[in-house]
Amino acid sequence: MTDQATVAVVGLGQMGAPMARRLVGAGRTVLGVDTDPAVVAAAAADCVKPAASVAEAARSSDTMILMLPHSGIVDAVAAEIAAVTGEGRCRRIVDMSSSEPSRTRQLAARLVRSGVELVDAPVSGGVGAAVAGTLTVMVGGSAEQFAVVERLLDPVGSSIVHVGAVGSGHALKALNNLMSACSMVITAEAMTVAARFGIDPETALAVVNSASGRSGSTEAKFPRFVLPRRFDSGFTAALMDKDVGIATRLAADVGVRTTLADAVGARWHELVGQLPAGADHTEIIRPLEAEYGVEIRPGTQAPSSSPSD
Repeated sequence: MTDQATVAVVGLGQMGAPMARRLVGAGRTVLGVDTDPAVVAAAAADCVKPAASVAEAARSSDTMILMLPHSGIVDAVAAEIAAVTGEGRCRRIVDMSSSEPSRTRQLAARLVRSGVELVDAPVSGGVGAAVAGTLTVMVGGSAEQFAVVERLLDPVGSSIVHVGAVGSGHALKALNNLMSACSMVITAEAMTVAARFGIDPETALAVVNSASGRSGSTEAKFPRFVLPRRFDSGFTAALMDKDVGIATRLAADVGVRTTLADAVGARWHELVGQLPAGADHTEIIRPLEAEYGVEIRPGTQAPSSSPSD
């Protein structure tokens, strides 16, 4: 693939759209595909060229980037791409979704028979990093594939790392999100305890962030999204629930017993069930707040009753 080759982005949601815009800004011709005409129109205003369908984009692009909700949709879109024949059709799929590693490897084996190669390259960093072009990208594929994908994705990522063979990127992404979910849940519970005892959550976080309990949740997510009551990180609680499930199933597949991970998965799933559809993952604190009569914001006061009541 040359730097002038046309690239298609399938999935112009909160992550896909800013990534497509970054590629346009780097001088690439970018086609955009999405089931929502409104997001296609919004991307078109930033010079992302609309494609009427996946098949149309596959006939006109060397590489197609997928940013989709789950493996089922990825499989369906990949089948549409593989069905396109003729000169100039897509020869490479870069799946940047949070897909299931085992299904990614199975899909790669099917696609190669159609003359299409698959590289997985999921990301971490959220919407802000997608806009800024500072995502962490975890690439699964051969060394030769990584060299091509690294050049392609340079405008969207500040850390683009080859983590192993195809499927490895999706595996590491799921494990990363498992660890993130764990820190989010334990921080939510700890801040609820602190508030019930009468400690201002802002003070509690400031202390923890200079001590050994700090994490991405205490340093970034709670200060940015929970304390100011924004809850707009751009990543839903349901998608985190899905990724945690991928990680725990991966552990079972490779024969590793993960007692804590399983507990985190069960707790996350329980709390997600108490949130409205589409809730941001930082809203995982809300069911705890409702149950214990506190709100995790600066200046939270202890309840009138004793903490032991």
